[in-house]
Amino acid sequence: MEYAEYRAQDAVGLAGLVASGQVSAAELLDTAIARADAVNGPVNAIVRPMHAVARARAAGPLTGPFAGVPFLVKDLLQDYAGQPTASGSRSLDTLAAPEHSAVVRRWLDAGLVVFGKTGTPEFGIKSITESELYGPTRNPWNLDHTPGGSSGGSAAAVAAGIVPMAGANDGGGSIRIPAACCGLFGLKAGRGLVPTGPNFAEYLHGAATDGVLTRSVRDSAAMLDVLTADHDPGGPYLHARPGASYADLARRDPGTLRIGYATRSPIDTEVHPEAVAAVEDAVALLTSLGHDVEPAETGIDERQLALDFLSMWCGQVAHTVAYTREVTGAPASSFELDTRLLAAVGRSMRAPAYVAAHHRWNAHSRALAAFHARYDLLLTPTLARPPVRIGELDTPRAVRAVGHVLLGLGLAGKLVSTPVWDQVMRTNLAPNPYTQLANITGRPAMSVPTYRTADGLPLGVQFVGGLGGEGTLLALATQLETARPWAGLEPAL
Repeated sequence: MEYAEYRAQDAVGLAGLVASGQVSAAELLDTAIARADAVNGPVNAIVRPMHAVARARAAGPLTGPFAGVPFLVKDLLQDYAGQPTASGSRSLDTLAAPEHSAVVRRWLDAGLVVFGKTGTPEFGIKSITESELYGPTRNPWNLDHTPGGSSGGSAAAVAAGIVPMAGANDGGGSIRIPAACCGLFGLKAGRGLVPTGPNFAEYLHGAATDGVLTRSVRDSAAMLDVLTADHDPGGPYLHARPGASYADLARRDPGTLRIGYATRSPIDTEVHPEAVAAVEDAVALLTSLGHDVEPAETGIDERQLALDFLSMWCGQVAHTVAYTREVTGAPASSFELDTRLLAAVGRSMRAPAYVAAHHRWNAHSRALAAFHARYDLLLTPTLARPPVRIGELDTPRAVRAVGHVLLGLGLAGKLVSTPVWDQVMRTNLAPNPYTQLANITGRPAMSVPTYRTADGLPLGVQFVGGLGGEGTLLALATQLETARPWAGLEPAL
């Protein structure tokens, strides 16, 4: 199959070609691998090729709604049996997974042909994809800029035309941030819809969920049907599916929606004029489509929400480092400095304070529910600024030197009880302060690629839905996609 024909199709379209006998799974795989060979060098999206595994799979009989479609999984929490899940860390680079994770099993049951794993920052802890193990992953729209994180490898692979969709997950924005950076559609489902087994009942207290990054809304809708086809009998939730499939819901007219929008940073940090312009552009488009759109406030103490998010984040990093060292015997030096500093903060937190922070998630969720009693959706920037340059968010050399000293003295964890921690919070979340709200509250959210900066970089906008609002989000996304098509846009790699 020629690349131009391959690139013109989304995953649903490619599956249709295979089902009708117009092309074989092996031919699609050859085209995908050839495209990866052509562009992955400068982009660095795929960090672990799995060509032999994929060729064997493509040669056999395949069934399912995506039978024969080439696919990539993220190298974090998406275990493929027999392959390491390095999570961007030197400490795990050679430890093979004993079994498929639940989400990978569902992808394989759907007939997808996995031929590689995509890059992520170490343990997915950053909104950029620049691990010391694999080096930086770059944005296909401008190689000097980030594709976002932590699903940056998957986003870069889709934007570069290697695959029409790729595996991703989102614990603080890691589907939506890369979607915004790379001109893609990214939907984070609500808490409990997508299974996280068998190693976890729910990850990050349910704040994290698996999904995909796509060029088309219908791919994301069809994939949500795959991922939520039945409940996980060992999981914590029996989720309530809507009366129709998500693919059908995505094709419905969304009707007239009440949409409240905000551009101010929830943590009172600077918002780039291009991010404000992206929302204003979306407001004009939504208004032209007949929706009721007006400025609104969420009523949430979002500075406290950010601190509560970081408490959970640091606690998880501390556990991940400790567990990894226990399983692999890896020395502390095998982890990146920023990971070790966050882990030190996590270890310093007292259990009552951590539980109190988790209890406040309930207050944040109820405040957002009150907002959704007035509005169907919340509209914000996805990012507070255009995609940053590679290396721009590197920890400064002086700070790294101080960090090494504090770790050596066992004092790094003391930062959390000082004003410095508030500054750390603001600095680290400033580029993307909007996305954590949906994770903490367990609400569905999406980034839609309706805007380009003056420099030609994508910059998506975010919509947050109410509980069970995935269908509404997908219906609106289809309407926006029809009004302002984006799937045909392609970077000049």
